Amino acid sequence: MTINDGESRLGLLERTDCGGCAAKLGADVLAEALAGIASPDGPPELLVGLTPGDDAAVYRVDNDLAVLGTVDFFPPVVDDPYLYGAIAAANAVSDIFAMGGRVAFGMAIAALPEDLPLDTTRAIFRGAAETVREAGGVLAGGHTLRDDEPKYGVAVVGFAHPDRLLRKGGARPGDELVLTKRLGTGLVISGHRSGAATDEWLSAAVASMRTLNRAAAELLVAHDMRATTDVTGFGLIGHALEMASAAGVSFHFRASRLPLLPGALDLAGMGVETGGAAHNRRFAARHFTTDGVGDALVTLAFDPQTSGGLLAAVPPRRMDALSAAFDERGIEWAHVGKVEDGAGVRLSA
Repeated sequence: MTINDGESRLGLLERTDCGGCAAKLGADVLAEALAGIASPDGPPELLVGLTPGDDAAVYRVDNDLAVLGTVDFFPPVVDDPYLYGAIAAANAVSDIFAMGGRVAFGMAIAALPEDLPLDTTRAIFRGAAETVREAGGVLAGGHTLRDDEPKYGVAVVGFAHPDRLLRKGGARPGDELVLTKRLGTGLVISGHRSGAATDEWLSAAVASMRTLNRAAAELLVAHDMRATTDVTGFGLIGHALEMASAAGVSFHFRASRLPLLPGALDLAGMGVETGGAAHNRRFAARHFTTDGVGDALVTLAFDPQTSGGLLAAVPPRRMDALSAAFDERGIEWAHVGKVEDGAGVRLSA
């Protein structure tokens, strides 16, 4: 993968052994580390904090305005520095869109080797800045540290109406489950590093990771949705479990309906899997069941996604209008399952 403007390609991937959201601390470990830290006695203006958590923190300024805040960063997913910056920024702003907000500005977080060529550093910064601008905001500053392993991301501030937030909770039995991007970025990234994935497969994954969730989120808000999250490091099953648990319901996915990136199923069949997937399996183990689904598709359901799509629970009466709006805007989407009574997440054939 090379930069279009002719800047040199550097071996960013050689400086790390795990990149993107697959490098996240496991959800199981994170839950234990946060136990007892969050206080339920926050100010009433703090609509969303650690208890219960969501995709971004939300602080109500007045009856019509809430401020949203989030932060995300990770090691490289590609060698191309411009694309690395762009993907990192797209992933970071996604949390604002997943809450139904609009992006105001971002602050960069960079930990970079001192021997990294200046044009490489500039390309990372430029890729992020242009992506934040595409998201509707501006990259307004940041902070840097020296580190042998490169890491880059953005802390993002956004705005939303406090009564029109998209939340992880809110799904109801009978709702339809919709996913707006294909699965498999973790497998394709890992497979390409090992030589198992083709350049064409990686190009498709990069295009997906660079695609913002802005348009999809705007339509979800416009059609009065309430239950949404973005699918990133905890994989489809991990993030679905968060939504199902928050709402006290069960999510039932049909494996045959899961949208997959080119080559992802092939790689899963070869036994390719990221370290982050093992954390995801442990996190969901007690609350996940599968029926008649092959190992490769189960692997994809747990695959850590970098800059993945939005998972939304859609009331049946709104399904036709929302799907038509998605099609009109050219947004790729798939009807992947249904919300049911019960608890946990189920994947069936």
